[in-house]
Amino acid sequence: MRTFARDINSPALWAGVTAFIWYAFGAVPVHMAVAGQLGLTSAQSSSWIFIIWTSGAVASIGLSLFFRMPIPITWSIPGLIYLGTLSGNFTFAEIVGANLVAGVLILLLGLLGVGGRIINWLPLPIVMGMFAGSIFGYVTRLVTVTVEDALVAGPTVAGYFLGRLIANPRIPPVGLAVVFGGIAILVGGQATTEAMSWILPVLAVPDMGFSLAAIAAISLPMVALTLGLGNVQGLGFLLGQGYKVPVNPISIVVGVNSVVNALLGGHPASVARAGIAILASPDAGPESQRYCGTILAAVLTMTIALAAGLVIPILAVLPSSYVFALAGLAIFASLQDAFEKAFASKLRFGALVAFAVASTSFSFVGITSALRAVIAGLFASLVAERSELLTHWRDNQS
Repeated sequence: MRTFARDINSPALWAGVTAFIWYAFGAVPVHMAVAGQLGLTSAQSSSWIFIIWTSGAVASIGLSLFFRMPIPITWSIPGLIYLGTLSGNFTFAEIVGANLVAGVLILLLGLLGVGGRIINWLPLPIVMGMFAGSIFGYVTRLVTVTVEDALVAGPTVAGYFLGRLIANPRIPPVGLAVVFGGIAILVGGQATTEAMSWILPVLAVPDMGFSLAAIAAISLPMVALTLGLGNVQGLGFLLGQGYKVPVNPISIVVGVNSVVNALLGGHPASVARAGIAILASPDAGPESQRYCGTILAAVLTMTIALAAGLVIPILAVLPSSYVFALAGLAIFASLQDAFEKAFASKLRFGALVAFAVASTSFSFVGITSALRAVIAGLFASLVAERSELLTHWRDNQS
């Protein structure tokens, strides 16, 4: 601890505060929207939010202190967004069971040290095409609610675009959207806080159900999104900053967290891509002292965990147009990132086919659109981009 006290520095602490602001205003609105879409009870939502933030904070502090480098562990935002698209297709028990299977798979891949090789074999452009297609409905719904309830959704969208115009990393656009939309709601008298009360988070062990359809539709895409986006890209950024990254220990911790999360109703953990870009950047202080910001951010995120019991009461008093608008705006960055990774490559046709298939909502012989999208994208690339696909596989054999 004496070394930690000496390493504390102002740039790292500011980076920690900035990362926390991103977590609070960039991730929490998405979680609120998905909780509403899945129709979770107060106990289910409270347990879910509490465990994923708590386990992530504990892992972040432990890893960062032990290895003396910024290693923020949170949960998979793309995975959460993807779960929201499955509303009505599976029971919550089946979702929890599939998340547990995903957590076990992530842990096994970490223990075997082969997760990165498997993800490298599965072309990221096709995975991102699938992901973009799966979440595209959030954006179309954003347009719909903005037209239908301009008095609430309009200011919310305006706040977001003002944040993009300011382009200050310490002022998240979604944060301004929250504020502007909240003011519009209060001015219009569309919400009241009288019925709201804070309660301690409830840890509830949920019922679990296992089905091949849910495992195919949820577990496999969650593993791909968690490892392909969080672990591979997040840890890749650390490598690019000159750190000697302990990939296997981090992967094992992510797997353990994923299993623990699922046992209490949560979804898989992940290396925080956005968080690591803030906390490990050159602006976060000297390379050997940047881990201090990660520890501060982890401590601050515990306040989100303690506020988990407020999510359902808040959802109950907010207009649905506000929640859906925030959800659509919050995934803009993820959708843009998905498009860039899907179509700025040599496997564009496969990515396009994956996007088109994932944009549909029907299920065929129990296989949902996400898994069909990956299969269709691979087939399309094998037909139309054969040499590029074979080159990708050959380059990623090692």
